[in-house]
This record gives sequence, C-alpha cells and structure tokens, in this order.
Amino acid sequence: MNLTPISDDPRTVAVVGAGLAGCECAWQLARGGISVRLYEMKPDRFSPAHSSPNLAELVCSNSLRSDEPEAAVGLLKQEMTELDSLVMAAARATRVPAGKALAVDRELFAEWITKRIHDEPRITLVREEVRSLDDPRLAGADLVVIAAGPLAGEELAEDLRTAVGGDHLYFYDAIAPIVAAESVDMSIAFWGSRYNPDEHDYLNCPLDEETYRRFHAELLGARKVAAREFEKTIHFEACLPIETLAERGEMTMAFGPLKPVGLVDPQTGAQPFAVVQLRAENLDKTAFNLVGFQTKLAYPEQERIFRLIPGLAQAEFLRLGSMHRNTYVNAPQALTPDLELRARPGVFLAGQITGVEGYVESAACGLWLGHALTARLQGRNIPQPPPETALGALLRHLQTQTKNFQPSNVNFGLMPELKARGKKAQRKAMQAQRARETWLKWMESNCES
Repeated sequence: MNLTPISDDPRTVAVVGAGLAGCECAWQLARGGISVRLYEMKPDRFSPAHSSPNLAELVCSNSLRSDEPEAAVGLLKQEMTELDSLVMAAARATRVPAGKALAVDRELFAEWITKRIHDEPRITLVREEVRSLDDPRLAGADLVVIAAGPLAGEELAEDLRTAVGGDHLYFYDAIAPIVAAESVDMSIAFWGSRYNPDEHDYLNCPLDEETYRRFHAELLGARKVAAREFEKTIHFEACLPIETLAERGEMTMAFGPLKPVGLVDPQTGAQPFAVVQLRAENLDKTAFNLVGFQTKLAYPEQERIFRLIPGLAQAEFLRLGSMHRNTYVNAPQALTPDLELRARPGVFLAGQITGVEGYVESAACGLWLGHALTARLQGRNIPQPPPETALGALLRHLQTQTKNFQPSNVNFGLMPELKARGKKAQRKAMQAQRARETWLKWMESNCES
C-alpha cells in the first residue's frame, strides 16, 4: 500500500547524510517520483565511530531489537514494512539468528542498502561533505533534509546550533566490543536463548557469585576515557556504559544485562548467579558482540577486565568498545510537528538528530518524512498516524513539551493510556492490539492499494 503514489516531479530535495534516516527518506522521495541529491561525506571524512564507505553503516549493535508483535518496536517494524521501508527490507534480507530479536549481518546490510541507493535512477549520490545550512551545494534544492545523524560534522552541527539557538544538547552512546568466536572457550560457554536452551542464537558465559563480585570490583576501579573539557556527559538511560551500571550498585548488572533469568548452565544443571550473553555478528557466527557491554573504558582495561569473564580468558577482540558524542536538538522547541526547523522554513530534520533513539526509530523518522515531503510537493497532505500507533507515538514524542527533552526509543509509555482495564500482564497485548487496529484504520483512510 502506498502513501505517496509515483508521479514524476521536476522538483529536487537535498538530503544530507546517508545513514538509516537519510537513505530511508531519499528512497521514499524517489519512489514517489521526486529527484533527490543525497550527500554523504564518507569516504573523504569519517566520524569517530564510522569506518566503512558503505551507506547505512551500523556502528553500535547489529540488533534492531525485538521482532515480537506485542513489543512497541516490533509494532513499529510492522508499520514501517507496510509503508515499504527500505531499511526493513534490508534487515529481512540480511538477518542473522537472534532469538526473538531482529539482528543483521551489518556488512551485508550496508552493502544491500548501498546497492539499492546506487541503482535508483531518481537518487544522485554525492560523496561530499555539506558544512552548513547555506552550503552552496544545497543551492537549487526545493527542500533540504538534514539527516546527518548524531555524529554530524562539527561545522554543520555548529551552524545548526546557531540556527536553533541555545546550547548543544548531546549525550554519549557507547559501542560494545566484538570477540572472535574461535577464541571463546566452549568448555565454559554454552548455547541457548532465555527459556529456550535448544536455540543457538546466543552464547552464554556463566558467572558464579565470587567471579561476579570480582568483576564488579574491577569495573569500579578501571581507567576510563575522559570526556573532553567542553563536553558534559549526559547518558541516554537505555544505553548506559557497563561501568556506569556497576557504579549504580553491586547488583545492578545482575538485574540488568547480566541477569541469568531463563538460562540454565548445562554443566551444573542450575541457573548461574549472572550471565554475560554473546550475540552473533554475522550469519557464519564467526564473531560475537558482548550484549549490553557498551563502554568507555580505556582499551587496555577492556582487554584485561573482559577477559575475567568465564569463557573469555583467551578472547580475541575484533573490535573494542568506544564512546562517541551524539547530538540532537530540542525537538519540541526547534521543530514544527512536520519536522521543519522553525528558524529555517524549508529545512527539515530526520533521524536521531531529532531526538528519536535507536536504529529502527531513526529509520522510521526518515521514512515518515520522505512520505510527508513527497505529498507536500505534490500538493497533498497526509495526516500523521494517531498516537495510539507506534509511529504516531514516536512522532508525538518530538512534539511533547517537557522541562528536559530527552531522546527516546519507541515504547508503550509514549502512547495514550488504555481506557479499558486489564491485568498488568495483559496490558502490553491490549496496547499492541489497540495500536494494530488503529494503524490499519489509518492505513485504509490514507493509502492507495
């Protein structure tokens, strides 16, 4: 079903940034008949977290989180798929086993999207850096979309700050380490997903109480990479570094990413005191990332401390964790409900720079803006999905005035409260059902078959 029927249009939209949001936005515009100039600074210049010349590079995790229809992000994926999402198509084509989550082979994923963008005749990919909102490269575009992502170049970020007014808003997002599969001691680690020991989607490294407490103590005393003087560390709550969790209390990790619930060590026949899970990075399962181990520890400290984890004593680290700055605007103040800069009409933002958080949410933001701008250029208007839907709730978050605006993943808390009463265990199912019914009605009213 299509929100924006194809109709060749002489106008052009410039999209700055070829990450998930930028590629998704450009794709939807092109599929609607709009010509797009898509700007990407790689490979001439890389951000501190990027290394591949491919578009839509995933730098933190290879997981797009839950694929369950009763999870908010699972609903969002479903809605995006029904809006012909490029990112969702790529994810399905390059997925790797990950239990109830949707994870991808990150290299194949980026290659898949890069090829589609290259092959789309209405998209012109320009491998140059755009440094300001008034960059001459943007001349002639009818509309401009800034989808430079949370790691926008310093010059563009500064120009955006000047346009928006006020101080930068930013937080730190951490990258988890990756280890070589052949370096994991399989006499200690065991396969299994929570409550499903026969699944080979995760490797599990069990910790007894003594090992866990020593690991916690080492994290507390570990040397970290210091923030630069002009940067204030503001962590996004759902992506805290493992050492920050350790600082919150001795048992915080055991009730968080190291929780052992639903896992039984076949060597002992019992649930371990704590478990470090490893998730496959690729289809061949030659590399695994440490789930929940985003970190800003110094590299030597990472190798020393993470090798204390049972099964990882001889671990070969294919990539160590690192910290990078993420930049976003105060969306309710800086943007209109249409994601247009209040201070610069004709300039729109998409992706994480708006204040959505996560791969799926970033792509969803770009997808929506692509459809909305296509309709706008064709003299039509598409109403935003209702806030009872996943996409509608995410967009409403960017319009909700709060004292301290914070980035957010999609979650049921962004949706209006249920009017119907139900037991706590039933509420997610009830919210998911309401979201699904509302979405289908909205689609029927606004889409062409």
